[in-house]
Amino acid sequence: MQATFKIWETSRKKYLEIIDGYSLQQLNKIPEGFSNNLVWNLGHIIVSQQGLVYRLSGLPMSISSEMMEKYKNGSKPTETTTQEEVEELKVLLFSLLNQTKEDYANGKFISYNEYTTGTGFHLANIIDAMEFNNFHEAIHLGFMMNIRKFI
Repeated sequence: MQATFKIWETSRKKYLEIIDGYSLQQLNKIPEGFSNNLVWNLGHIIVSQQGLVYRLSGLPMSISSEMMEKYKNGSKPTETTTQEEVEELKVLLFSLLNQTKEDYANGKFISYNEYTTGTGFHLANIIDAMEFNNFHEAIHLGFMMNIRKFI
């Protein structure tokens, strides 16, 4: 699991680097031909991780239901994200990573509700979920790298 957590931490640092490089207006801009923006991708990876790792393990998530609704799979930005929301997402990038590492080390992930993702990956246990989470975050990092060419 060390490698999984290291990859996850490295990708989260890259997310923060991207977010910190743009103004609030740029973070909220949806370029022509895209269905979301930089800040939506940031929120989406946070809520996805909570769902994949915690909800499917039968554990409480550390995000609000409003945040889950705003950034869940299939959602799109419908309003401008405030600077306060951006700052909250930036904090959650690492606080939730650290919480997950701690919870894993403390053996909190006992059961897992198997799940097949929309991309066809079957997640049978918490390790599958965490490894898929890295794959999912890499996809959205790629989306962000593409979006920033147009803002």
